[in-house]
Amino acid sequence: MVSLADYARDERTARVMLSMIVEPNDAKIGRLLRREGGIETLRLLDAGGPMPGLRAEEATILHHTAQQFGSRDSFKDDLAHALDGSYTPLVPGDAPWPVSVDELGDRAPYVLWARGATSFLATRSDARVTITGSRAATAYGDHVAGELAADASMTEQIVVSGGAYGIDGAAHHGALAADGDTIAVMVGGPDRLYPAGHRDMLERVGDLGLLLSEMPPGSAPTRHRFIARGRLLAALSSATLIVEAGARSGALNVAREANSLGRGVGAVPGPITSAASTGTHLLLREGTATLVTGSHDVAALTTSRQQAPARDQGLTTGQDLDALDQERPGRSL
Repeated sequence: MVSLADYARDERTARVMLSMIVEPNDAKIGRLLRREGGIETLRLLDAGGPMPGLRAEEATILHHTAQQFGSRDSFKDDLAHALDGSYTPLVPGDAPWPVSVDELGDRAPYVLWARGATSFLATRSDARVTITGSRAATAYGDHVAGELAADASMTEQIVVSGGAYGIDGAAHHGALAADGDTIAVMVGGPDRLYPAGHRDMLERVGDLGLLLSEMPPGSAPTRHRFIARGRLLAALSSATLIVEAGARSGALNVAREANSLGRGVGAVPGPITSAASTGTHLLLREGTATLVTGSHDVAALTTSRQQAPARDQGLTTGQDLDALDQERPGRSL
């Protein structure tokens, strides 16, 4: 039987292998990794005996998973492909490693896979703002997200989002249109540009900005990975802005993760009749988020940033948002 630790020539390779074996956002594995290091963690997985902090049945399941992984005929090829230079695997201690994610503690990523401007990650977290929200955005939400992203770019902030339809896409487009910098955090591997309808936009982000993922190349999007990504969107920036969100939107998870990290959280209000704004109103009502009506409010959520000037005409830049909504009546996911 192949020993996984034999392939882990250094801490970087060990963490890469862990990201291929273990699902992200696993606090028990994260605690073990912080305590023992990547190579020793692989040795413990190989051994199949007791593992500190894990119940016997949990250790057994992980041992079997590691055995299945290591015994695959494609194992060596999969590892070589992951490390072929197409994507940069970042680990703690690397110059571009975003130290803000270390505040996740045991839930910090094992490794981050990057394509593009890794220098974006070396900046202070208050140089980055996360803008996210509903995939089923309205014309109002798309417009506001794009304007806020453009305004953030004008103050040299890096716009972080998840590349999805709706608010995420509007945020990336807004930053790119303003010649700003943007990071798209993928839910699958950095080569799995999801959703497919945003492939061209995400390719452009990879060329001009940064594509980032905690999943190795080839990994598919899954429900668990969608939920896990929320903590990265929150941890990468000093402020998170939710533009629109339904009552059960995953964007609410991002906001609450950011709040638990002590980061600034803002929410944009919408019509009380709009289901797309139910989540943002909930965040405001429960005190998780503060009210955002313009770029000046976003600047106030971050620290050590020059406050952006308030627009004389607000976010609409003179346009009638009611008219914008009428252009796309009944828009849905």
